[in-house]
Amino acid sequence: MSTLIVSLPLEPASGATEWAFAVTPDGRTLADHGRSPAALLPQPRGAGAEVVALVPVQALAWHRVDLPKGVGPGTPRMRTALEGVLEERLLDETEAVHFALQPGARAGEPAWVCVCDRAWLRGALQVLESAGRPATRIVPEFAPEGRPALAVIGDPEQPVVVTSSDEGVISLPLSAAALALLPGLPEDAPRLAEPAVAGLAEQVLQQKLTLQQAPQRWLDAARTRWDLAQFDFASSAQARTFKKIATSWGEVLHAAAWRPARWAAVALVAIHLVGLNAWAWKERATLAAQREAVRRTLTDTFPQVRVVVDAPVQMEREVAALRQQTGVASARDLDAVLGALASALPQGRVPASLEFNGTELRAGGLALSPAEFGGTAATLKALGYAANADGNAIVVAAEDAR
Repeated sequence: MSTLIVSLPLEPASGATEWAFAVTPDGRTLADHGRSPAALLPQPRGAGAEVVALVPVQALAWHRVDLPKGVGPGTPRMRTALEGVLEERLLDETEAVHFALQPGARAGEPAWVCVCDRAWLRGALQVLESAGRPATRIVPEFAPEGRPALAVIGDPEQPVVVTSSDEGVISLPLSAAALALLPGLPEDAPRLAEPAVAGLAEQVLQQKLTLQQAPQRWLDAARTRWDLAQFDFASSAQARTFKKIATSWGEVLHAAAWRPARWAAVALVAIHLVGLNAWAWKERATLAAQREAVRRTLTDTFPQVRVVVDAPVQMEREVAALRQQTGVASARDLDAVLGALASALPQGRVPASLEFNGTELRAGGLALSPAEFGGTAATLKALGYAANADGNAIVVAAEDAR
């Protein structure tokens, strides 16, 4: 997964601004770094490629707040709630700043809130997007998470000392006076410094520091859980993600590296099509065999049937005709339906009218109660008949006639 990490400049960005960047093929090893105008920044390639915008520690402020109860992260009311909580702590108007909430924050519990200049952040991201490098994530250079650590960064003219841990992020100009404001660190806490300020840092801090280049530190920052693309920046982050997915899909369709996968997908689809056709042919053959068996049953049972159009219907007609010829009663006959109804009706109930259309018997004027109808219907069902209520009438028919 190729990743381009771009450090946002502290001054307002423009087309002429040079951006510090780092490129990693796997998120852990450094492949390239340097400075370049936005239009000439390396373009991350391959599946899962992304551009990570890194916000310098000098551009951020951190506040520990108690989140209001009943207002969860991601809800439209959260920004308004944060404005109310932080209004007295901010130097700028709340409308001019961007808020980002700690990952995993919960309503009614303490959480870290990251604050930066909204217009500055939006301008930097727009320059990157105009150059064809839209950021898919926005991460802080240092975040209040992990084990305690100290780092000295910047240049010899303006060195900055930063401490970070779960207890917060503190950044101060490197000076002897600043030492009293720094929290105490465990003996095993990492103490790092960029090469340009390592000598000065050791002189001021009076301790040995490990060298670490800024791009290597950015790789660590890119692995944070923090993503500052929240609230009004969240929608643009989603758009950038969709654009990234579309770009990745285009590479899958056209890039030479994906040719074997494309051929494998085509082969898989072809195999499935062949399998579906074979299954359909087998089902058609089974259905044709069943239809032929029904035809043979009809013609073997009733040899006088020469032409088979609808075997079940023709067989039913032939059976009915045979029953009439032999005088065998059918469950559909009027006397059979009347007998079943008479045995099922409550004692003393006699229909006021009867209508028979050859398959259904309509007995009117009964006015059965729900309980009486339920008992009548249950008795008829046991005899092989179905009953339906129609006002004061009951309609009875053999179940195989419906």
